[in-house]
Amino acid sequence: MTEPQEARTAGPITVAVTRTVSPDRAREAAAWARSGQDLISTYPGYLGSGWIRPDPTSGDWHMLFRFADSASLDVWEKSAERAWWVSTGQGLVEHGNQERRTGIEGWFDEPSAVEVISAAPRTPPRWKQMVSIFIVFYPLSVLANYLVAPLLGDWPVWARVLVTVLALTPVMTYLALPFVTRALRPWLLRGR
Repeated sequence: MTEPQEARTAGPITVAVTRTVSPDRAREAAAWARSGQDLISTYPGYLGSGWIRPDPTSGDWHMLFRFADSASLDVWEKSAERAWWVSTGQGLVEHGNQERRTGIEGWFDEPSAVEVISAAPRTPPRWKQMVSIFIVFYPLSVLANYLVAPLLGDWPVWARVLVTVLALTPVMTYLALPFVTRALRPWLLRGR
């Protein structure tokens, strides 16, 4: 999911950047990448970063970095230091796609600095994601229907469902699911 530059988020934002490096220049590229990590780590709102290579012979390098919010990310992206660092990679790395991730996938991300050795994602299996969503969704739906039924009485079903979905979506997104996924994190990530 690619978002426009002007998109703003109040919560953490993860950026994934793909770069291509000739395998015979991997040592130089690794030094360049480390210098970028040292530089970005000094910026307010920085939460962590890492480089992922599928294998030692691959030319594809994936950088992930995370900031506390869009405003902090913007400061880094518009900085003279970043512009200088990117320019020092010319002729060494070829810049590719960039993605910003702020949605549901962020609930299962681990927001810490790590040096990633394997490209295997730390995302729980879909059935565990489904269980954690059900644990939140079912009780909230029952409670909402119980509380709203007397107020909406003889409204058509589609209208009652619309009202409850509109009321529950922010609660699920900003309160309930983040709380449950943090509480269930050891179980969600066990066996990955």
